[in-house]
Amino acid sequence: MAVNAFIKLVPSSAKQTITIDEVKELFYYYKNITSKTGDQVSWQFGESAFPYDIKETEDGKGKWFYLQANLERYYAILIGVDTESVQNDDGVIREQTYIQVTLPEQSTYGDKGKANEFCKFLAKKLQGELHLFNERIMYYYPRK
Repeated sequence: MAVNAFIKLVPSSAKQTITIDEVKELFYYYKNITSKTGDQVSWQFGESAFPYDIKETEDGKGKWFYLQANLERYYAILIGVDTESVQNDDGVIREQTYIQVTLPEQSTYGDKGKANEFCKFLAKKLQGELHLFNERIMYYYPRK
């Protein structure tokens, strides 16, 4: 059974909306900074740190893409962007953008670990609310 994690952009997040292209840019940025760690210790860490390449289908254009693993121990991670209606404490309904990270049924424990790392990176960078695969919530936005 597939499992999901969500990065929700709440009112106090750094951004209120995000596009799938911006998520792709954050993915490339993440791969870049993880490979720099390897450069500092003179080891090709970039290939092992996040061994995925972006793949996109025609029906998913602008909505979702998947990260296809290029090492044996990993399979894939699906990433999409959507909105939901949320009711505030005042009773006002607003649209909230979220990033959904899905691990398909064939995913390995390695995929889950890498997806957790990437989710935490996204949530911290966007100051969002992270709903992990185990349904726990981590808050990366400034709270009152």
